[in-house]
Amino acid sequence: MQRLVILSLLLLASCAQDNTDDTMQRAHALAEEYLIIDGHIDVPYRMTRYTEDISQETVGGDFDHPRAVAGGLNAPFMSIYIPSARQDIPGSAQSLADSLIDMVEGFVAHAPDKFAIATRSSDLAEHKTVGLISLPMGMENGAPIHSVADLEHYYARGIRYITLTHGRDNQLCDSSYDSTRTWNGLSPLGEEVVDHMNRLGMIIDISHLTDSTISQILRRSSAPVLATHSSARHFTPGWERNLSDELIQATAAKGGVIMVSYGSSFVRGEYQGPGRALSTAIEDYLEENNISPDSEEGARYRETQRKSNPLGTLPELVDHIDHIVELVGIDHVGIGSDFDGVTALPEGLEDVSTYPNLIAELLRRGYSDEDIEKILGGNALRVWQAVEDQASS
Repeated sequence: MQRLVILSLLLLASCAQDNTDDTMQRAHALAEEYLIIDGHIDVPYRMTRYTEDISQETVGGDFDHPRAVAGGLNAPFMSIYIPSARQDIPGSAQSLADSLIDMVEGFVAHAPDKFAIATRSSDLAEHKTVGLISLPMGMENGAPIHSVADLEHYYARGIRYITLTHGRDNQLCDSSYDSTRTWNGLSPLGEEVVDHMNRLGMIIDISHLTDSTISQILRRSSAPVLATHSSARHFTPGWERNLSDELIQATAAKGGVIMVSYGSSFVRGEYQGPGRALSTAIEDYLEENNISPDSEEGARYRETQRKSNPLGTLPELVDHIDHIVELVGIDHVGIGSDFDGVTALPEGLEDVSTYPNLIAELLRRGYSDEDIEKILGGNALRVWQAVEDQASS
């Protein structure tokens, strides 16, 4: 009798493994078939510290071409990130923005057989067809924008979304990380910029903004918006950086999409303290051992510590997708990993090779192939197309 029980348990375990293998095989097939758009990856700013050739396997960070191909990634929005400290130095934000755009153009010039700049929504499918990874660009922090002329300059340079601010209030609006509330939402210039972004066909990114700023944008904008790397505040109570249920519903009512961030701090509130501790421990070790964070040794140490100390789980991340779908439906959720922009990540979502892991979890939860196509990129693409169409009408 005991032998039969053991055999039955072994058979069940074997079937479970077969199901897991089948699910992962299906996940890889869908990653290959569907367009994967990631709303926010901080490769350019990462390269200001330790420069590597992202067309080859890299030591540092979460993104390079081999890993992107392995994960099925087609269109990572390159973040043109402007730290808030640049706001205090005249001309500094603009010079950094232009240099980072130059860098992205350099990625393509160096490896034109692997990368291509994308400035239209239609570019993404065209590039996928010929085996190129699209590199659309979004500006994180509107600090360089002091006039409509500045906005037009960056549109001409390929910027297709702007996160209006970052860690502090700026000349456009208030930041969720700042308690000052300079404008109680949008500034007069911010209102002008929102209007002109609609006219140009540039996507407004509501990540990093205060609730009042987001509400004002949703009332003012004539086009749908993206939250390119934000998650559900339901799982991080009191943290304004993630979106409340009410703002998720208002964004969806406008036709917009919430692109869930992978950062552990976004996944659960209880990971925020350990995430900060991990960052501090890495910095302290490098300083105590006289290792430059901009060196290969520093990059290797940082990545070893990050990848060996995951915070949170992939299922917890997918809980955010479930929550948004339950609130507003399948048409209003996407992915915006924030790879290269955060220290701590959940287990199973370590870098751009792991999109199939996410897809497998969605399959296990009963999402259809059509649902998964929308989450991976179809929803974000729809918003980009709508913004373009509204501008040309």
